[in-house]
Amino acid sequence: MRFQRIGVVGGGSWGTALALVAARAGRDVSLYARDAETVSSINASRQTPRLPGITLDRPIKATGDLAQAVDADAVLLVTPAQTTRALAGQMAPFLRAGTPVVLCAKGLEHGSGKLLGDVLAETLPGASVAVLSGPSFASDVARGLPTAVTVAAGDADLADDLARALACDSLRPYSSTDLVGVQIGGALKNVLAIPCGVIVGRGLGASAQAALIARGFAELSRLAKAMGAQSETLSGLSGLGDLVLTASSPQSRNMAFGIEVGRGGSVAELTAPGTKLVEGVHTAPVAVELGRREGVELPICEVVASVLADVLSVDDALQTLMSRPLKREI
Repeated sequence: MRFQRIGVVGGGSWGTALALVAARAGRDVSLYARDAETVSSINASRQTPRLPGITLDRPIKATGDLAQAVDADAVLLVTPAQTTRALAGQMAPFLRAGTPVVLCAKGLEHGSGKLLGDVLAETLPGASVAVLSGPSFASDVARGLPTAVTVAAGDADLADDLARALACDSLRPYSSTDLVGVQIGGALKNVLAIPCGVIVGRGLGASAQAALIARGFAELSRLAKAMGAQSETLSGLSGLGDLVLTASSPQSRNMAFGIEVGRGGSVAELTAPGTKLVEGVHTAPVAVELGRREGVELPICEVVASVLADVLSVDDALQTLMSRPLKREI
């Protein structure tokens, strides 16, 4: 096996679930976590506070030593999108040239508006950039429920080998070379899940939710294609598949956040320090700016960003979308 030793950077629920998948696939896994309690709990009892009620059924070596974790054949970077540049910078002194680094976060970088893969290429120029994305909840993956994802890399053989390294009875990775499409799908689905949650919280009906998912997918596709993505990627796991999951289940943090907003919750209170991270909140304004840069209309993303910035109320946002000029669907 080309990638026998897998390092996972990020001891949250998703990082731990992916570490467990790699261990189930027969790989030797080191998991880096900053929290000493998480490290000791995994090593002592095969449990973690990040996945309550789940016992890790394969051996994983947790560590607080970043250098130890990235001394591997391939590294999964599983930390929030806005920490990608900082974490990659911390990894740089320890990472061997040519080591594949697989991005497992979904978002766009604030300030630069760059794809996370581009951020990684800047920060770790000697690494081979790859991306893992698709419809997957950490708890489902950790429990061994059947899941399929996309693993993308610019080099087809690398994507194939990474997929083989992570494949097990409960996870089926499909390989791809479309880094742009996989990243845009993962980033925008978080934004689009927020208004779907608002619809549920406001009691606006399943018809409205279905319409928003369909029109949101059209926005996601327009932007991704303008940036060079392939249509097949967008209609696959990391595009439509991930959007359907995230925009239809309150298990999604983004949709759950939208539900609370729809019920009248304050955005400021829901995003206050100490609350759960909602990636779509950070991605929405960046996506709007990226759309303007690419000359692509993103009306749903725009009203989401306006609601989050307290420029529009939920009712005004709905009116804005429903009163847009009529047009042909295609």
